[in-house]
Amino acid sequence: MRSDQMKKGVTRAPHRSLFKAMGYTDEELARPIIGVASSANEVIPGHVHLDKVVEAVKAGIRMAGGTPMTFATIGICDGIAMGHQGMKYSLGSRELIADSVEVMAMAYPFDGIVMVPNCDKIIPGMMMAAARLNIPVIVVSGGPMLAGECCGQTIDLISVFEAVGKVSTGEFTGEELKQYEDTACPGAGSCSGMFTANSMNALTEALGLALPGNGTIPAVMAARLRLAKASGMQIVHLVEKGITPDKILTKSAFLNAVTVDMAFGGSTNTALHLPAIAHEAGVALPLNTFQEISNRTPHLCNLSPGGPHHIQDLDRAGGIYALMNTLFAHGLIDEKALTVSGHPLSQELPHYNVLDTSIIRPFESPYHATGGLAVLKGNLAPNGSVVKQSAVDPSMRHHKGPAKVFNSEEEAVDAILGGKIAKGDVIVIRYEGPKGGPGMREMLSPTSAIAGMGLDKDVALLTDGRFSGGTRGASIGHISPEAAQGGPIAVVQDGDEIEIDIENKRLTLVLPDSEIAERLRSWTPLPPKITKGYMARYAKIVESADSGAVFKD
Repeated sequence: MRSDQMKKGVTRAPHRSLFKAMGYTDEELARPIIGVASSANEVIPGHVHLDKVVEAVKAGIRMAGGTPMTFATIGICDGIAMGHQGMKYSLGSRELIADSVEVMAMAYPFDGIVMVPNCDKIIPGMMMAAARLNIPVIVVSGGPMLAGECCGQTIDLISVFEAVGKVSTGEFTGEELKQYEDTACPGAGSCSGMFTANSMNALTEALGLALPGNGTIPAVMAARLRLAKASGMQIVHLVEKGITPDKILTKSAFLNAVTVDMAFGGSTNTALHLPAIAHEAGVALPLNTFQEISNRTPHLCNLSPGGPHHIQDLDRAGGIYALMNTLFAHGLIDEKALTVSGHPLSQELPHYNVLDTSIIRPFESPYHATGGLAVLKGNLAPNGSVVKQSAVDPSMRHHKGPAKVFNSEEEAVDAILGGKIAKGDVIVIRYEGPKGGPGMREMLSPTSAIAGMGLDKDVALLTDGRFSGGTRGASIGHISPEAAQGGPIAVVQDGDEIEIDIENKRLTLVLPDSEIAERLRSWTPLPPKITKGYMARYAKIVESADSGAVFKD
C-alpha cells in the first residue's frame, strides 16, 4: 500500500507513535489509509454542513475496511466575495486548493482520497489535484441548495441580485428587497440554479469521478448522506482495484463532460475549469472544442438563470445520468469511458431514465438546437470569448451598438445604477482578466443590475473578466487576449461600434485593422492593481482565459 511509506517497518515506529498520539490503533493503521479532503467551514452556505457529509464518508470508509483521516482546504463563496476586492482572490484560490491537496497527499501518502467540496473554485481545484496526484480518488459534494419561495414565486440568489437593480428603478421597494433577501437562500447547499458550483458538481458525474446523484441530490436530503457513505465504501474498492484518475480522466471523459455541459446549459466558467483539469491530466482541451461540441449537442435542460427550473427539479427528473442516457442513445456519449463505479458508462447509463420530459426534454424537441455555450471570435477576441447563449434573449443574438468603456467593474456598476447606460449600448469592462484583475473577477453585480433594470434585452456587456453562472443576457466574457496582455479590448474607445453575432460566432470591433494596429502601437498597460502578496505573484505566472487560466509550466 502507498501508505506503507509512513507506517510500516521498524524505521516507522516513530511515525506510528505519532499516529497513536491521535488515538489510532494498530488495527486501524494496518488498513488502507484514506484521506478525506474537506472544505467545511462557517463562511460558505454550501460548506456549512459538510462536517455531516464528511462523517458519512468516514462511516463508509470504515464499513469497507479502511481508516479515514480528515484534512481541510480553504474555500471562497463567490456570492459573498462578489462586487468587492474579495472577488479578485476567488479564481486564484483554485490553484491554492489544488496545491494544498497535493501537499497533504505527498506529505501523507494516503492510499486514496475522498474529496468533499462544494462551490465554485473548490470543486475544480480538488479535481485538478486528483489529476495531478493520480492516486485513487472519488468526489462527493455537499449538494445543491433548495430554491426559495417568496410571494408565490420560486426564487434564488440571482433573484436577489436582480432585485437590487429593480430597487434602483423604483420597481421594487426596500421592503420587497428584504423579503427576497430573507427567503431566496433557504438553507445549506450550493446556490440552487445551474450556476458554476452546480455545473461543476454535475460534471464530476460526467467525467466519471463521482457516483450518480452527486451533482443533483439536494444538500438537505438524507440521500446525500447515503451517497456519502457509498462513496466512502467505494474509495476502498478503488484502492483495492488500483483504479486511478488516469484511467478515468481520458480524452473521452472530457469530451463527454463538455457534451453534458452543452446539454444542460452550464456556467461559462466551465470553459475555464474543464481545460484546467484536463491540463493537469495531460489532455488537450482547447476552447474550440467547446464550440465544436456545442454545434452538435442540443440544449435539453433550461435551468436558472436561463429558465424556470432548479437543480432539485433536475434531480427529480432523473439527474445527470438520465440526461447522459438521452445523449448516449443518440451517439453523443462515449460509453467506454470508465467511472469510479469501476464500470464503464455502458453498464451504468441504461439504469437511468428521464422521469419528467418537461425538465429534461426529448432529444427531438430541445430548447435550442445547439448547446448552452458559444465561443465567439473576431478582431476583438482573436483567441476567443465565451457566452452562455442559452440565457441570451433572441433579440440580442445579433446586436450592434456603441461602446461604453470602463477600466474596472466598480466604474461600470456606478454608471449602470447611475442611469448612464442607454438602450443599445455595449458596455466594455476591461483590465479584469486573469492578469489585469488580477484574478478575473466574476461580474454578477453589473449583469444583475442590467437585468433588474429591464435592460438585458437592449444592452450587451463584454469583458476580459468572467461572469457568474447566474448571469443572463448578452454577457460575453473571457475575451482573449485580455487588456493587460495588449489584446484589442485594451484600445476600444467610447463610441466605437461593436457587433455581436452569436449565430455566426463573431465578435467584431467595427474599425479598420490599420486603426486597431495604430492604437495598439501607442498603447501602454495600466499599472498592476495589486502589488504584493499572493495575487501579485499570481498575476505574474497565470496564463490567459482561453487556456483555462492555468499557471505557466
